[in-house]
Amino acid sequence: MNLKEMVGYKAAEFVKDGMTVGLGTGSTAYYMVEAIGKRVKEDGLQIVGVTTSFKTADHARALGIPLKDIDEVEKIDLTIDGADEISSQYQGIKGGGAAHLFEKIVANLSDKNIWIVDESKLVDELGAFPLPIEVVHFGSGQLFKLFEKKGYKPTWRNDKEGKQLVTDSGNLIIDLNMGLIEEPLKLAKWLDSLTGVVEHGLFLNCVNTVIVGTSEGPVVEEVNR
Repeated sequence: MNLKEMVGYKAAEFVKDGMTVGLGTGSTAYYMVEAIGKRVKEDGLQIVGVTTSFKTADHARALGIPLKDIDEVEKIDLTIDGADEISSQYQGIKGGGAAHLFEKIVANLSDKNIWIVDESKLVDELGAFPLPIEVVHFGSGQLFKLFEKKGYKPTWRNDKEGKQLVTDSGNLIIDLNMGLIEEPLKLAKWLDSLTGVVEHGLFLNCVNTVIVGTSEGPVVEEVNR
């Protein structure tokens, strides 16, 4: 069992009957969805899923996991998702899979958030992983120029065919190659203020539990918020 599969299956153990569960997106979350689907089929687990991308929705349906749209639920009991970086302060960067807008909406509606990662995603400070910024088409070039002036080394996110990637919401992504984010809270506040920025990949003060895959087995770390 690889590390991603290990933490995916471990996280599925936190899902209980009657829960509304946010289902994350990405290569690690894939295994979590697989594990929950297995419990639904083999153990009769009764849950409702709320997905963070069209891709995850297709996967969950194929496994027989009952789904609802986010606007059909009052709240989400638990969301399980991956992360691209987690700092020593348990702040995160997400959006490598271009789903951070939906992921943040789901996370903010959740009573509890679990992140599942392998140990390579743990860092002292955020920033080595490019920070995704989802932007509307109109004026996106102006935002790109602004990020250039700030020295953030922006690049357009492209799809596998080399064309500009379009998110599930029909937007574009600019990745900021900052190297180090010294003040993530300050940066997040500034990005939130920019007209045309739909959402950014800084997930701050939102995770409750981190499950880390190691060669010794999964390590569960509880975060005090």
